[in-house]
Amino acid sequence: MRRATIRKETERPGWPTPNLGDYESVRAAFRWERIRGELSGLPGDGGLNIAYEAVDRHAEGPWAERAALRWVSPEGETAEYSYRQLSRLSNRFANALGSLGIEPGERVFTFTGRRPELYVAALGALKNRNVLCPLFSAFGPEPLLTRLSLGDARAVVTTEALYKRRLAAIRQQLPGLRHIIIVGGGEISAPGLHRFDDLIDSAAPEFSIPATHPEDWALLHFTSGTTGVPKGAVHVHDAALAHYATARYALDIHPGDVYWCTADPGWVTGCVYGIFAPLMTGATVLVDEQDFDPQRWLDLLESQTVNVWYTAPTAIRMMMRLGSELARERDLSSLRFMASVGEPLNPEAVIWGLKAFGRAFHDTWWQTETGAIMISNFASMDIKPGSMGRPVPGIEAAIVRRRGAGRVEALESPDQEGELALRRGWPSMFRGYLANESRYAAAFAGEWYLTGDLARRDADGYYWFIGRADDVIKSSGHLIGPFEVESTLLEHKAVAEAGVIGKPDPIAGELVKAFVSLKPGYAPGEPMVRELLAHARKRLGAAVAPKEIEFRNHLPRTRSGKILRRLLKAEELGLPAGDTSTLEAYGDGGKPTPKP
Repeated sequence: MRRATIRKETERPGWPTPNLGDYESVRAAFRWERIRGELSGLPGDGGLNIAYEAVDRHAEGPWAERAALRWVSPEGETAEYSYRQLSRLSNRFANALGSLGIEPGERVFTFTGRRPELYVAALGALKNRNVLCPLFSAFGPEPLLTRLSLGDARAVVTTEALYKRRLAAIRQQLPGLRHIIIVGGGEISAPGLHRFDDLIDSAAPEFSIPATHPEDWALLHFTSGTTGVPKGAVHVHDAALAHYATARYALDIHPGDVYWCTADPGWVTGCVYGIFAPLMTGATVLVDEQDFDPQRWLDLLESQTVNVWYTAPTAIRMMMRLGSELARERDLSSLRFMASVGEPLNPEAVIWGLKAFGRAFHDTWWQTETGAIMISNFASMDIKPGSMGRPVPGIEAAIVRRRGAGRVEALESPDQEGELALRRGWPSMFRGYLANESRYAAAFAGEWYLTGDLARRDADGYYWFIGRADDVIKSSGHLIGPFEVESTLLEHKAVAEAGVIGKPDPIAGELVKAFVSLKPGYAPGEPMVRELLAHARKRLGAAVAPKEIEFRNHLPRTRSGKILRRLLKAEELGLPAGDTSTLEAYGDGGKPTPKP
C-alpha cells in the first residue's frame, strides 16, 4: 500500500544546509578513506580510537569549552560537561582501570541508568583499550549472569541498588569478575568493590591513549536470539568512520547542535548514537535520566532547544495517543530534524509528526550487527511514509533470494520481494559472534551479509520493510508482511498498538491473526472486531486483511520498543517462548486479556 510522498522540508532561516546535499552525487563520490581523513586519528600515527575521536580531538581545540554532555536529573536539575571536562574525566577513569590491573582487550561492562558516570566510564574504557559491553539496567539476575558469563567480564560499573538487587546474588558464579565499581552514594563494602568517585578522585587527569589498531575490538553488543543464548556481536574501533558519517548524513547533526537520542545506552542505539556518534560531530548530547513521560519529553524538547531528535516508534505512538495539540502548544522552532529507530515506523506516525511538530519523522534502518545506520530517509530527500529510505553513501544494498550452499541471486526488477542484503566491508560491520564462528559464517553468502529481513526496492531506489524472514505470513499463495497489516490497523482511531502473526490453517497454510490493544474509551468485543475487520478489508483487501482479532490490554515488546511477534505466536501455538530477557512486562502480570 502506497501513501502520498512527503516532499522534502524547505530550509528555514537560520537552519544549516543539510549535510547530505544531492544524494546521487554524494553517493557517487563517496569513499570511506575520505571519511577517515575527516577524523583525526591518534597522534603520531597511533591508529584509531573511538573515544579519542569522540572527545579528545575536540578537547584542546576551539570546541574545548562547548558542552559535550547536558544531563537532566529526574527532578529536572541540569549539569553540563564540556568536551575538555569529559576528556579529563574519562582520562581519570582510564587511569583507574589501569591501576586495577585491567588489561587491554578485557571486557568492561556498564550496568546502570543514564547517569553521567556511565558516559565517563564508556569513554574511559575505550581509552584503556578495553572492550565496552553496555547492559540495560532493567535486566534481572539471569540475563545479567548470561551476558557477564559469555562476555567474560572483568569489571562492571553499576549502582549500589543494582548491585544489591541483581549482581550480588550471582557474583560467586562469575570467577573472572574481579572488580565492581559502584556509582553514587551508600555504604557497602566487599572484596573487589570500589567507589567510582574514589577511583576518579585518586587518578590523574592526563592519559595518553596507547596505539590502537582500527581492527582492535571496541564494542560487544548482545542481541537476543529466538531460542538459546543471546548472540554477542563484536565491533572494532574502525566503526568510528560509520558512526561519524551516519551521524552527519542520516541524522543531519551539525557542530553545536543540541541532540537527543532517547534510547537507553544499554542498547546499541543508545550507545552508538547516544554517546559516540554525536560527540564526533561536535554536538551537545542531551541525556535525560528519567524514564519515558510524554509531557516531560515535550518540556525537554522546548526548554533544551533540541535541534535533532532520535527516538523510537513505540514512543511516537504513545505520544500520538495524547493527540497533536500538546506539541503544537510548544515553541519547538529549534527542532530541525526528527528520526526514528528500533522497528519500522508506521506511515500514520510519519504523517502525525507533520500535524504535531510541523515536520515529519525520518525512519532509519539498521541492526546490532551492522553497527550503524545503513538505510535512511535523509533531510534533503522526499519521504515515502512507511519506507525505510535509501542506502547511506558507502553502503551497497540489494534484494536477494537464497539459492542454497551459500549462494544468492540478486533481484534487479523493482518491487520484487526478497531478503535484504548488504555488501560486506563497511567499517562498522560486526567482525564476529563471540565464540560462535559457525553462526557468523552462516550470516554471509559470498560478499553479501544476509540480514534476515524481507524487503522490496521500488523504482526510485527506496526500500520497504516487509518483515523478518520468520515473521512473514504465507496465506493462500500470498506473501503478507505483518508490518503493513499492523500499520493499517493503527490508522483506525480506536487502535493503540497492533501485532500480527501467521496462524496455521489447514486450507490457506496460514491465516492472518491480529492482536490489538485499544485506546482508552474504546471497548473490546464483537462490534469492535467487525469494525476493525471491515476497516482492514477495505484498506488491504480480503486476501491480506486479518481473519481473526484478539484484544490485549498490552502487547509484549522488548524494552527497546519492538513488539515481539514471535512471543505472540509462541503463545498462540503453545510453544516455548525462547529468550525473553529483553521483554518488557505487559498486561495484568504479563497475561493476555480474555478473548471476546
